[in-house]
Amino acid sequence: MSKILYVQTSGLDTPERLYAPFILGMTACAMDVEASIFFMIKGITAMKKGEAEKIKIGSFPSLKDVIDQALASGVKMYICEQSTQLLGMARGDFIPEAKIAGAGTLNDLALDADSTISF
Repeated sequence: MSKILYVQTSGLDTPERLYAPFILGMTACAMDVEASIFFMIKGITAMKKGEAEKIKIGSFPSLKDVIDQALASGVKMYICEQSTQLLGMARGDFIPEAKIAGAGTLNDLALDADSTISF
C-alpha cells in the first residue's frame, strides 16, 4: 500500500491553512493510500481540545467536523512531543485520537512515505 505524510506546521493563527491536510488525507484514504498527519510547531494548536470547534471558514464545516471525518476515514494523526514542550502545552491538552510522538517517529514516517507534503 502506498503511504503519504502531511506535515502541518500552521496553527490557529492561520485557520485557512488548517483544512488541507485533513481533506487530502481523507482523499488519500479513499484512494487506498495510507495517510498520516504529523503536527509540529504551531500546528499542534489545532489539535488542542476545544479549539477545532471554534474554526469554521465560509461554507466549510467546522474544523472539528473535518477532523472527525478524517479520523473516521482512517487518517492517522501525530502530535510532536518536542513542540508541546516548546509551546508549553501539556500532553493532556490534546484530542485523545492523536498520538504524542517524538522526532524519531516523524523521521520514520517520512522515510516510509512515498510522498511528503508540508503545510
